[in-house]
Amino acid sequence: MDELASTAAYDYRLQSSGRSVVEAWTSDHRPASSESELQEKTSSYSDRFIPSRQASNLETGFSLLSENTPQSNNAPGEPGRDETNSAYTQLLQSELLGMRSGGLADKGEEKSFRSPESKNLFRFKASSQFGQDDPFSLSPVPFRSSHLLNTPRKASRKIPKVPFKVLDAPQLQDDFYLNLVDWSSTNILSVGLSNCVYLWSAHTSRVTKLCDLGSDDTVTSVSWTKRGQHLAVGTNKGEVQIWDSSACKKLRTMSGHRGRVGTMAWNEYVLSTGSRDHNILHRDVRQSAPFMSRLQGHRQEVCGLKWSFDEQQLASGGNDNKLYVWNLRSTEPVLRYSDHQAAVKAIAWSPHQHGLLASGGGTADRCIRFRNTVNNTPLACIDTGSQVCNLVWSKNLNEIVSTHGYSLNQIIVWKYPSMSKVTTLTGHTYRVLYLAISPDGQTIVTGAGDETLRFWNVLPGAKSQSGSASSMLPLGRTIR
Repeated sequence: MDELASTAAYDYRLQSSGRSVVEAWTSDHRPASSESELQEKTSSYSDRFIPSRQASNLETGFSLLSENTPQSNNAPGEPGRDETNSAYTQLLQSELLGMRSGGLADKGEEKSFRSPESKNLFRFKASSQFGQDDPFSLSPVPFRSSHLLNTPRKASRKIPKVPFKVLDAPQLQDDFYLNLVDWSSTNILSVGLSNCVYLWSAHTSRVTKLCDLGSDDTVTSVSWTKRGQHLAVGTNKGEVQIWDSSACKKLRTMSGHRGRVGTMAWNEYVLSTGSRDHNILHRDVRQSAPFMSRLQGHRQEVCGLKWSFDEQQLASGGNDNKLYVWNLRSTEPVLRYSDHQAAVKAIAWSPHQHGLLASGGGTADRCIRFRNTVNNTPLACIDTGSQVCNLVWSKNLNEIVSTHGYSLNQIIVWKYPSMSKVTTLTGHTYRVLYLAISPDGQTIVTGAGDETLRFWNVLPGAKSQSGSASSMLPLGRTIR
């Protein structure tokens, strides 16, 4: 036993001394650059990856996710769907992160969220009860978050895609440079058909023939006074007639143009008329003279005229692709714009912002441009994809309606200043050349070369008013 024990002890000393010699030689001859490799070799790895959320900020992640979500500016808005998504997002924040908010009513306001008590997303313990949770409730949403779903939502705006009324308008001309439809403040629609002017009452649906110019002349434009009692009629011969609509009586005829009168605009007792002779005439209907001043600036036919709501500036558009702004007493334009690439017929002053002017170009341009005439600065430009024939601002909302010709023949409601499409309406088979808005601002009427007038209920009324435009307008079949 003693020999065996001594032999085992001798072998163990040899093995220990041999290991130490090898290790000593290796440490003396090891290069310095291999220390990191040895450290990596000595590190231990497992076959599973367990993420750590200790440094994650889920509240910041939710905020970045909502900010970076892409949204299309040209897609029609869906307020009901947006509110549903907002409610779902707030519900997730409340249940997963413990972030509390005041509900959908606080949307758009600065909210202070309470951080969760623990950074762990999942906790293996019984959750504390908040409020009055019903043990027999079948809803997966607990009581502490039920107020997010019970918050009353804003009623979504529904815009009909079809006109609620269509009138036949025989011989309604398919001419881009004419203005043959206008809606008075007394709720009477005037329409020029060939050589006649017809009046259609929106209250009674009664059609009245106002005048007949004869076989040798045609109607080229109509325009109501602000009070809606008198109607100006422009003719192909270059004359302007003033008619009393209630008595169906012509009051006077004024000359001065050498070409057709395609556009007119009233400023109290001053009537401005634009013609194919490139001129604009200011006429004071209280004076015996046919006109009091002549404005010369356009080199081709004047096809668009609009006075601003403060009655201090007149915007004119022509077939020479020019847009000019005039003062009441100026004979030269105070502002000149030449950025349109086609005829400028569509002109509209905003009733919501002083000096905001919108203009639209023809087939080669297809753009709607916005300008501030107070400081003479361009604001925005949007390519609509088709000929812009008319523009009109909503009286109750900061929205603008445009009608189009080649090649889409559509009506578009835009939200300003984002210029996102609220809705797009189709139905006309020809260019939508004529546009007018009702006195209450709820209904628009469009006319086209397909010889139809279509009434659309697309704009909301004032908050003080009740009722709908469809109940105000009785049904009828034809304009004459």
